Amino acid sequence: MEPNKQENWKIKLHEVIYEADTPSGKLFDILLLIFILLSIILVMLESVVSIDEKYHQLLYVGEWVVTILFSIEYILRIISVKKPFKYIFSSLGIIDFLSTIPMYLSFIFVGSQALVTLRALRLLRVFRILKLARYLGASNHLKASLVASRVKIMVFLFAVMITSIIFGTIMYLVEGEANGFDNIPKSVYWCVVTLTTVGFGDIAPQTPLGQFITTFIMILGYGIIAVPTGIVSAEYVRTSQKEDAENKGLKNKGYDPYKNPDDNITIQLNSQHCSNCFVSDHRDNSEYCYNCGNELHPKKS
Repeated sequence: MEPNKQENWKIKLHEVIYEADTPSGKLFDILLLIFILLSIILVMLESVVSIDEKYHQLLYVGEWVVTILFSIEYILRIISVKKPFKYIFSSLGIIDFLSTIPMYLSFIFVGSQALVTLRALRLLRVFRILKLARYLGASNHLKASLVASRVKIMVFLFAVMITSIIFGTIMYLVEGEANGFDNIPKSVYWCVVTLTTVGFGDIAPQTPLGQFITTFIMILGYGIIAVPTGIVSAEYVRTSQKEDAENKGLKNKGYDPYKNPDDNITIQLNSQHCSNCFVSDHRDNSEYCYNCGNELHPKKS
């Protein structure tokens, strides 16, 4: 195969596998999504003894069909990018590998002594559900919000831990070993369970003072549960507003690929995937990657 034809073939393959803005790319993503969901259903059904005993051979064949298709997809992803090792050792590349390898490992671990090990290795197939992350566009915003909130959340968790230790110690002093609060660690465990409104009921206060403190802890727990949600939600809104402001700023400078007179409509981000550094979310009509400068739409020879 001539170099230019080989390059054209790789470009076309990359568009089909990594892009979702073309008909072929959309069809590939839909089919892949169907097979991911099918593989998850197969794993779930195989764990039900009655179903596995009746349809074991059918499930086994179906599992191999899905595994072979995922293997072909994994190989095509490697050969369609400029830096294969970057994809292989990326988070999505590792997930793709882990979701494919268990069935092949069954050829290595043979014999009755390895059956227990194989049982555990088969559980690796649940990593296929993580392949669904490719299709959750809003997950990028959520991830950015969680990263931006990590310091506040860590400070909050530290405050909750200190509160649990304090109230756990108080309950140990108030209730004592006679009422099930045998030691401070066990009392702190009870406080965490109560504070999170789980309430297993394995330990319960018996004295009026202990019950009064418990009531205060339970009411406090409702407020504590809402705090992390509020922190992440605020960061999520801030991230969205920042992106909208940046997009609107570009529109005011004359960049409007859709030529829409409505200033409230922000510039859309497409799913164009860089074959060099693997970043996505490029603005519409972008010709080069914003991260590495690689040409997004290389011309076919």
